[in-house]
Amino acid sequence: MNRNNIDKNRMVLTVLFFLLFQFPAFAQNDVLAERKVTLMGSVFNITIVDQDSAKANANIDRTVSEITRIENLISEWQPQTQISEVNRNAGIRPVKVDPEVFELTRRAVEYSEISGGAFDISTAAMDKIWKFDGSMTEMPTPETIKNSVRNVDYRNIVLDRVSSTIFLTRRGMKIGFGSIGKGYAADKGRELMRSSGVKAGIVDASGDIAAWGTQPNGKPWAIGIRNPFKKQKIAQILRLKNDAVATSGSYEKFAEINGIRYSHIIDPQTGYPATGLTGVTIYGPSAEFANALSTSVMVLGKKEGRKLVKKFPQYRFLFITDDGKVIR
Repeated sequence: MNRNNIDKNRMVLTVLFFLLFQFPAFAQNDVLAERKVTLMGSVFNITIVDQDSAKANANIDRTVSEITRIENLISEWQPQTQISEVNRNAGIRPVKVDPEVFELTRRAVEYSEISGGAFDISTAAMDKIWKFDGSMTEMPTPETIKNSVRNVDYRNIVLDRVSSTIFLTRRGMKIGFGSIGKGYAADKGRELMRSSGVKAGIVDASGDIAAWGTQPNGKPWAIGIRNPFKKQKIAQILRLKNDAVATSGSYEKFAEINGIRYSHIIDPQTGYPATGLTGVTIYGPSAEFANALSTSVMVLGKKEGRKLVKKFPQYRFLFITDDGKVIR
């Protein structure tokens, strides 16, 4: 992930979420350790509940190593990774990748299919014609917008399961995991810790959160979702045990042109920024899939987005519209 351009495709979730730790009465011998570390171009906050500080910190080290391993497989910004090799060979030849990389890419294409193209990892090739720093006052021309997505189309990602290859059929194409990559890393960090017998913790990948177990006092982890239109108020508090959360939004990164608010999340098919929703929070079993859904819903809008999420009954949603309405 690009360390100099963090989370350019979606809202950094820690802007929206904070952990409401409540543990006045620790279980005997339980210790909570927490560490912030920069990985995948973003700040990760890893929290572990374990028998003592030494074990907790050793398990944080193991989680960091696992996330680093994933970054070294899927980053499109590091030239030695398999995804960078795939991108360099766009329009030239298929590239053999590890089964893990192949499966992550396969799921990403599946997310594109179920969202009707609202989610698309080939947006990595999109021209950067929009500015979301307050400096943009005029719309690009329709021709410029259309041309910006000329190399974006998940249907041009060819996967061969037998040979474990990925082929981008058009020169100029790129794929990237700036959206679901951190959610995947959070899920994998949690998976590693649970398989190792660690009773509880949180892997917070800049807001893509994977939690398991409970706080040391036995209560669920409490995650507060802030309302950007009422900064001193919480839109909802989620109580998590073995759940995950992801949010996409335009809370801080947007352009306002002719009175219309344009999100920094771009529709892969049209090249136009998403409008109508300021934030979308999805929570359920997987941070990876929650992220794919939240990104898709931002593009689809509240009506079609609600229809999409309701196809997956294990997942719940909270939408905040551009006029401040909260939809649960």
